Amino acid sequence: MTAPVFTPLAASLPSTVPFTGPEALERQKGRPFTARLGANESLFGPSPRAIQAMQDAARDAWMYGDPDLHDLKAALAAHHGCTPANIVVGEGIDGLLGYLTRLMIGPGDPVVTSLGAYPTFNFHVTGFGGTLHRAPYKGDHEDPAALLDLAHQTGARLLYLSNPDNPMGSHHPAETIAAMIAALPPATLMVLDEAYIDLAPPGTAPQIDPETPNLIRMRTFSKAHGLAGLRVGYAITNARLAQAFDKVRNHFGVGRIAQAGALAALQDQDWLAQVRDKTTAARAHLSRIALDNGLTPLPSATNFVTIDCGRDGTHARAVLQALIQRDIFVRMPGVAPLDRCIRVSLGGPRELDLFGAALAQALSAVG
Repeated sequence: MTAPVFTPLAASLPSTVPFTGPEALERQKGRPFTARLGANESLFGPSPRAIQAMQDAARDAWMYGDPDLHDLKAALAAHHGCTPANIVVGEGIDGLLGYLTRLMIGPGDPVVTSLGAYPTFNFHVTGFGGTLHRAPYKGDHEDPAALLDLAHQTGARLLYLSNPDNPMGSHHPAETIAAMIAALPPATLMVLDEAYIDLAPPGTAPQIDPETPNLIRMRTFSKAHGLAGLRVGYAITNARLAQAFDKVRNHFGVGRIAQAGALAALQDQDWLAQVRDKTTAARAHLSRIALDNGLTPLPSATNFVTIDCGRDGTHARAVLQALIQRDIFVRMPGVAPLDRCIRVSLGGPRELDLFGAALAQALSAVG
């Protein structure tokens, strides 16, 4: 063999990643960011109990983690009022989306999502040969009616919806989500990405039997729990689908330290309550900064605020680049008309004040 021989599908794919990491941008700039506000990480950090649990587990890092994830699955099941058979744990929601797509999607199979929604899902669908069909947003929200119409038209195998939404920060009430599930085509599985649900208003998460056959809900420890660096996510779904993940998952993908940290974080609900309070205060702070600079902060149910820069994508990209030049890391939606905005993760007063000072300079520079 003189060169690797890829499958035709792999050979057809671009060599790309859904996101450029802040570390790559820092290497390009030759200096670090002073405020890291682009990846929707929790700048409030993890529970001290989780930190202690990870430190304790580090002594045993010579051992693989439990491939059955028994203790974490049992605790998650108790927390959500289901059985461990309804729980799947994996390497973040991104990893679980990859496994789900591998289980459900073959070449040419139709998949429905929103135009401008979370790109990593699209990355997995394309990687397994699926065909994406995208419904436009309706204002600043994903459009349930349009998504359902498209699923019925295409016979979609999967319908992806994030609630609360990334990148706009909007959300739908539980009743809307429940009505969507009831109206799905017979062969469609709804992938409900609830990465930000811990920070959403009451009444956002529907109360649905975990054995519902046409639904899988994705959750994560990366956002409110402040453990993005661990890569621990989980799904709640019917036992038949949950068991099918054993066909394809990396059984040692969630390490011993990660399991210990996630378990301790789940058990520290007092810390989670503190993070919710800090999130509320930071949303108000960041919204004031936007308004003081003549911009429009969109209502947020997440750990970021999407800010309407008032013009088009070209202008918003110029603002974003001017912020990066001033050592402030933020991101923005990728498609019009959502790309009139920038998206800024929440942080403490120091980080947000640094953003505010840089934003005023950036707006002045781009005109």
